[in-house]
Amino acid sequence: MKPLPSLDVLKTFLVVAQKLNFTRAAEVLNVTQGAVSRQIAGLEAHLGYALFARQARGLALTHHGALLIAPLQQAFAQIDDALAKGGAQSGILRVKCPTCAMRWALPRVIRLQNERPELVVEVTASVSHGVEFNAEQFDAAIVFGAAPSLKGVTAHHLFDEVLTPVCAPELWKPRKNVAPTPDDLAGKTLLHPTRDRRDWLSWLGAYGYAGLPSTKAQHFDTLDLAISSAMQGLGVTIGDVSLIEEDLRAKRVIAPFSLCVPSGAAYYLVYPERPAPSPALQQFAQWLGDEAARTRASLQARTHAAQA
Repeated sequence: MKPLPSLDVLKTFLVVAQKLNFTRAAEVLNVTQGAVSRQIAGLEAHLGYALFARQARGLALTHHGALLIAPLQQAFAQIDDALAKGGAQSGILRVKCPTCAMRWALPRVIRLQNERPELVVEVTASVSHGVEFNAEQFDAAIVFGAAPSLKGVTAHHLFDEVLTPVCAPELWKPRKNVAPTPDDLAGKTLLHPTRDRRDWLSWLGAYGYAGLPSTKAQHFDTLDLAISSAMQGLGVTIGDVSLIEEDLRAKRVIAPFSLCVPSGAAYYLVYPERPAPSPALQQFAQWLGDEAARTRASLQARTHAAQA
């Protein structure tokens, strides 16, 4: 009897079947495009027939490939259900979190587990801002971006992204009795958490500036890396006020400007509607929602103080 393909390879097939593009599937799976292509080629060789027709503008499912989708989706749904029931019985929650949100989430999760050791939360950091519950083994996820509109997924708004420049205290020398302006950033190294510099440009635009006040720049792939570099005194970055709430309170960084600009994006806790959320997941969602409410209240108080 021919051995069965691995579950990872079959998951890859389902994601490629959904995206019909190796590159987009690789982004979802957080692997290289070449790895996805090799897995599909190996699966086709193992089965003895083609699953996709390669076309100039992407992929198309063959007849054989289309026949596999429903049975595999049903099989993975049964596996997910079994794992979810096992997790509910053990009290273990598997939560995916983007690296940018770990600065906010991880200290709170550790505090929760110290207070309630019977509830075990395993947090996995990822550079991805989203989640594919049909392809990833997580009970819940913190996601970043626009309001999720995924079918069959429950979403709880945590807090909005609100941007302002931050840096190490020793890097900023305020002028006595003079409010800072973006001109004070001239000559300083600007740390960009995105390659397109959109966060800096958005904040400067709200201030009435059309361009960057400094030609010195360093770019990072994640907000967390930019903030960590700012804490080391390497430059000034744009930070999300809510994510660095504890760092501001401990004066690991300062926010020299009173202007805070909503980016239009936000953080959400999401989890599948089916199977029904376990008692542990319901408790975690309630607790995280309470923590987020305190963060929103802190941001509101900061905004009011800046406007006074």
